[in-house]
Amino acid sequence: MQPESHGGGVPDPQWMNQAIELAARGRFGASPNPLVGAVILNTSNEVVGEGFHANFGGPHAEIIALTQAGEKAQGGTLFVTLEPCNHHGKTPPCVDAIIAAGVKRVVVATMDPNQIASGGVDRLRTEGIDVVTGISDDSARLANRRWLSWVEHRRPWVTLKAGMSLDGRIATGSGESQWITGSESRHRALELREEHDAILVGVGTVLADDPRLTRRLGLSSSPHLRVVLDSGLRTPVDAEVVRSAPESTLIAHALGADPERYRKLEEAGVNLLGVDVDAEGRTLIAAVLDHLGRNEITSLLVEGGSAVHGGFLDAELFDEVVLFVAPMMIGGDGLSAIGGRGIEQLTSAVRLKFSHVARHGDDLEVVATRLEQKDVHGTD
Repeated sequence: MQPESHGGGVPDPQWMNQAIELAARGRFGASPNPLVGAVILNTSNEVVGEGFHANFGGPHAEIIALTQAGEKAQGGTLFVTLEPCNHHGKTPPCVDAIIAAGVKRVVVATMDPNQIASGGVDRLRTEGIDVVTGISDDSARLANRRWLSWVEHRRPWVTLKAGMSLDGRIATGSGESQWITGSESRHRALELREEHDAILVGVGTVLADDPRLTRRLGLSSSPHLRVVLDSGLRTPVDAEVVRSAPESTLIAHALGADPERYRKLEEAGVNLLGVDVDAEGRTLIAAVLDHLGRNEITSLLVEGGSAVHGGFLDAELFDEVVLFVAPMMIGGDGLSAIGGRGIEQLTSAVRLKFSHVARHGDDLEVVATRLEQKDVHGTD
């Protein structure tokens, strides 16, 4: 069956792809709301309104597009990447505005899995509006994979990020790591910080590099959380993540950790989370992710190092890997990008699918996403 065409013979999927491209512009500020884009055609099948959800608490994509279209939306077609909301949250229901505008036809890519906000399609159909669903659904779900993972699993989408040499090293045997990758790759890595709600490192990275873990590009106006896995509370009170904006730092530690260290960090103003540990004495990653998910952290960027990345791999609690690969060989006993226990048999390996490759200066950005039996992330 050929897709229905509107707008000078342009098929629905092409208009929807335009809406998906618009939705992506909200990746720096929409969370914990989804990425949503909207395009409106008038009765002559001309674009009269476009919009995307830019900031949490701000107007939704449909409202922006309808406002832009004004009376020209009457009798027209609305393309929207996610089922219009049917509840009153920080903003009124979008379905009310769609009905009031006199839109005749609504094309939806993905149904909303959030029971609180869903039901918009049924409401529109009850009002006599022609509704088509499932157009470019896979592309829309892929674009919204982080939010969908959070809604359906109640834990953040986890991205493992590392900059490494061609032979998989993130540091030399002496620990030197600055800089393996070039400035273009490092800029792209900073963009990833702005796209995620939280950044996580291990205490080893804090002790070795004293990172600030800040956003520095000015792309996102929303706050972000800095997370440190530190079972023994070894984070110094004069570390950058403690001295600067301590209220934005969460240190996950073992239950029963040294009370004096706990007291000093608590007095410094950081947030402290006590969790159980595994057989190796590492903080349980699952418990940390559960806590983050309950607190509306929809996406987490894990910046390593090797042991932390290995912990996420061992627990199989990650969704995507982003590697910046420099054309450099280190060899010897340089630190590998992924540590942990590893596996004995290849049949136990975690399988991924390459989803993106890009060039940044002399380096390559390689993105691979986990395969899931249920197509939550749009990779099957």
